[in-house]
Amino acid sequence: MVGVRAALAVPLSSLLLVLTACAQPEGDPEGLGTQDTGPQPTTQTGQPTSPDQEPSPEASSPEGPGRPRVVGTVARGLAAPWGITFLPDGTALVGERDTTRVLAIPAGGGRPRAIGQVGIAAPQGEAGLLGLAASPTYDADSLVYAYVSTAEDNRVVRMEYADGRLGAPDPVLTGIPNGFIHDGGRLLFAEDGNLFVSTGETGEEQLAQDRDSLAGKILRITPDGDPAPGNPLAGSPVWTMGHRNVQGLAFDDAGELWASEFGDSTWDELNRIDEGRNYGWPLHEGKAPTADRYRDPFVQWRTSEASPSGLAFHEGSLWMASLRGQRLWQVPVTDDGVGKPRDWFVGDYGRMRTVVVAPDGNLWLTTSNRDGRGDPAPQDDRILEVAIR
Repeated sequence: MVGVRAALAVPLSSLLLVLTACAQPEGDPEGLGTQDTGPQPTTQTGQPTSPDQEPSPEASSPEGPGRPRVVGTVARGLAAPWGITFLPDGTALVGERDTTRVLAIPAGGGRPRAIGQVGIAAPQGEAGLLGLAASPTYDADSLVYAYVSTAEDNRVVRMEYADGRLGAPDPVLTGIPNGFIHDGGRLLFAEDGNLFVSTGETGEEQLAQDRDSLAGKILRITPDGDPAPGNPLAGSPVWTMGHRNVQGLAFDDAGELWASEFGDSTWDELNRIDEGRNYGWPLHEGKAPTADRYRDPFVQWRTSEASPSGLAFHEGSLWMASLRGQRLWQVPVTDDGVGKPRDWFVGDYGRMRTVVVAPDGNLWLTTSNRDGRGDPAPQDDRILEVAIR
């Protein structure tokens, strides 16, 4: 187990050197010490952005090749499903945020079956049982990772799934601040076996700019919970900082990491995650006046159109589930940035929380109408199966 103090065991002198070298009145323009600002952010059309340019998302069209369509319901009658992960045999594990149950759905479909409950979870507001991720070496270790809000903190735990039941949670990384809101919670393993973890700033905005806090960050750790080798600050799990509340992580086919992030009252964001960068919150929401000081989003939306949660990459596009916006956003990824976003299913199914790519190539999309903020339909909450060809 790695607590917050151990995870951030960086010599004070080293931190002071970084702070002295990079500090500015408004924060750190170079994040956690990297100098490469990368390519300039792009708008939906792939052209250089200006700070005050508003996006003009393309509304969904009833016609056209590749139009996503709901082809079935995988499960219904769920309670705020949040995390989904697939095992090598195609079995899906689904976590319910507020009941803290984990359900198994057989490969090819079938009735969900409860396989355990994460008893250390203490649900409140946006906190509870959040992200799930199967170990990249699941065939050898049968481990499932979860992001869990307890009475003391948010933490990453792992559990053995054997004989049809989940074992007791074993803490991997503890000491992530928690709150009634903004708990982050998404987990994503990289090809190198390290684990990315998104956290929120719990409503305490200043934590996003505090290097000594795990809140408002994207973390990169080993499967055992140690800071991953090659992180921007040796001995720290922090990969990027300056985030408000990241609930979606996805790699594209070039290996670039993307994140969906809740804004406050003006702009929600789609960010490309570059090592060591500072994404500006709470000093900036959406695009900053100068992109070299803070990493700008590649796309921004009015909060009424998005409030983004889950994120997946498939068939050349990022797919982003939106809560308040009640729609599924499609953002094509291009060689020089992103293409023009399109929105689908606007208002058809209510709040949308999580989107994942299933083994058969379709998308699974969860509703979140029983999370305390939605208007549940008789079948809610549901996992919808979406075909995009």
